[in-house]
Amino acid sequence: MDQEEGSSGYSDEGRGRRERGGFGGFGGAPKPVKVGDEVELKVEAVASKGDGIAKKDGFVIFIKGAKEGDTVKVRISEVKERFAIGEILS
Repeated sequence: MDQEEGSSGYSDEGRGRRERGGFGGFGGAPKPVKVGDEVELKVEAVASKGDGIAKKDGFVIFIKGAKEGDTVKVRISEVKERFAIGEILS
C-alpha cells in the first residue's frame, strides 16, 4: 500500500487523484503553516479518530484532545501534503 502515514494515523492517500486533476487541495502550493508554528485556532468539528479539526486559510489541522467549539493555541508538529497535526500548548 503506497500511503504516507506518520504517527498521527492520518494519511495523504488519494494525493495522486489531486495531482492528476482530481479533487482540491494545496498540491504544490505553499502551506499556511510550518512545523514549529504556534497558532490560535477554532475547532470546527471532530474527526472519526477523536481529534479536533480546525482550518487555517482552508488548510486542515488535526488537534489531539481538542473538542468542537474550543479555541486553542497549538504548535504545529507535522505538515503533510493536505493537512497538518497540531498539539495544544498548555
